[in-house]
Amino acid sequence: MATKVSMEALSPTMEEGRLVKWLKNEGDAVKSGDVLAEVETDKAVMELVARGEGVLRKRLVAEGDAVPVGTLVGVIGTASEDIAALLGGTASAAASTSAPPPAPATASAAKSPAAAPVPATAASGGRTVASPLARRLASDAGVDLARVAGSGPGGRVVKRDIEAAMTALPAPSAAGRSGPARAGADFSDVPLTQIRKTIARRLAESIGPIPTFYLTVDIDLSRAAEMRAAIAELGDEYKVSFNDIILKATATALSQHPEVNAHWLGDSIRQFNRVHLGMAVATDDGLIVPVIFDADQKRLREISAESRSLAKRARERKLTPAEYTGSTCSVSNLGMMQIDAFTAIINPPECGILAIGAIHDKVVAMADGGFEVRKTVKITMSCDHRAIDGAVGARFLQTLRRMIENPLMLVY
Repeated sequence: MATKVSMEALSPTMEEGRLVKWLKNEGDAVKSGDVLAEVETDKAVMELVARGEGVLRKRLVAEGDAVPVGTLVGVIGTASEDIAALLGGTASAAASTSAPPPAPATASAAKSPAAAPVPATAASGGRTVASPLARRLASDAGVDLARVAGSGPGGRVVKRDIEAAMTALPAPSAAGRSGPARAGADFSDVPLTQIRKTIARRLAESIGPIPTFYLTVDIDLSRAAEMRAAIAELGDEYKVSFNDIILKATATALSQHPEVNAHWLGDSIRQFNRVHLGMAVATDDGLIVPVIFDADQKRLREISAESRSLAKRARERKLTPAEYTGSTCSVSNLGMMQIDAFTAIINPPECGILAIGAIHDKVVAMADGGFEVRKTVKITMSCDHRAIDGAVGARFLQTLRRMIENPLMLVY
């Protein structure tokens, strides 16, 4: 019996998938569990596997096409099996798609005059009748109203007429532009990847409905630098970064402030007793947030190794859905790009996110009246005010600062 191959939900938040590459051709033998194709989800490239045995009779989605979850993308059956009923209207649609283009118009048809546009009706005094909006659009775009055919009542020029006229305007010549002429197109349209679509949707969900406020602290990294140097002397396998120290400190602080380690659920706030720390990773296709689970329970060395492994596999698009879902709070770091400070966008339903800036040498006034140059970093916390009040966020940052400035607390 023939088996349908459908676009499966390969991640918990996947709504559509882009078929990146077919790994089986029509006519190839297929066993249950064989990888049929690579599919780009909203987070990574995953494998679409066969759920039946036989021969891949039909591939219904071309490489590069995106289709909703549940869409029929192929059929597996025996070589002689009739699959027309299984395909339904798909086969006829595919046939019409592949049908040859219509023959060119005949000479007699070419001689038929095209319908000439009806000039806009002029009011008394020769003034063209047009809506106020159409006049403003025409003025802004440099369109001559007298040359526009009106499609409104009585030949009135309306918005759609101006928009049509704007698309028909010739592009400005190179001679009319400032600067030297350039070869090639003026622009290129970059198709959205599934990851970029998800980023756009998630950020739109965050910016609009979430009342966000921001808290920033300047943290002294002098003792953290001394601890790093001491650890490095033990050997390369023991080296940790400032980011590792901040991740560990954040996880430990979150375990002491469950009101920050929380999700907004609409009619309740879920405060977590376990810390699953999301760490934003920039990839060629966009941002992805792998998760260090139970981060507060892991040693600094474990967090260092796991964060490097997760970041590497995120950039290679090899993460599994279980590795990028389930975070309770997140951290984003742009310090390596020399960004002094920034505000990160909350990843709902999380209630907060930390933004880590660049490390700088700063002249600090000492208690004895002298001055010292210290390494410092700015950390900005974005807070969902529905769940976190200003004082709550401030207390969390006080704890975080105390731990980073006294890093032995993290290894005690």
